[in-house]
Amino acid sequence: MSYAVQFTPRAHRDFAALDRNVQRRLTPHINRLAENPFPPGCKRLHADEPFFRLRVGDYRMIYQVEGKRLTVIIVKVGHRRDVYR
Repeated sequence: MSYAVQFTPRAHRDFAALDRNVQRRLTPHINRLAENPFPPGCKRLHADEPFFRLRVGDYRMIYQVEGKRLTVIIVKVGHRRDVYR
């Protein structure tokens, strides 16, 4: 079962603003979310919120999973010092 991966407009802008080398590091992880939206190392941000965090070096992807629609929505992408603001 494969999930569709979508970016919010803000996440798309954040991703486009990253250095090309960082984008190349993040892209395989984004593609793997389509196969497994809960990979090893992902964590739920808060118990009462639907958001998960995936860590790739110093960068983080904040996303949510819509199980009924089989969709992974990437909400934020950025350096760890900025992504949680």
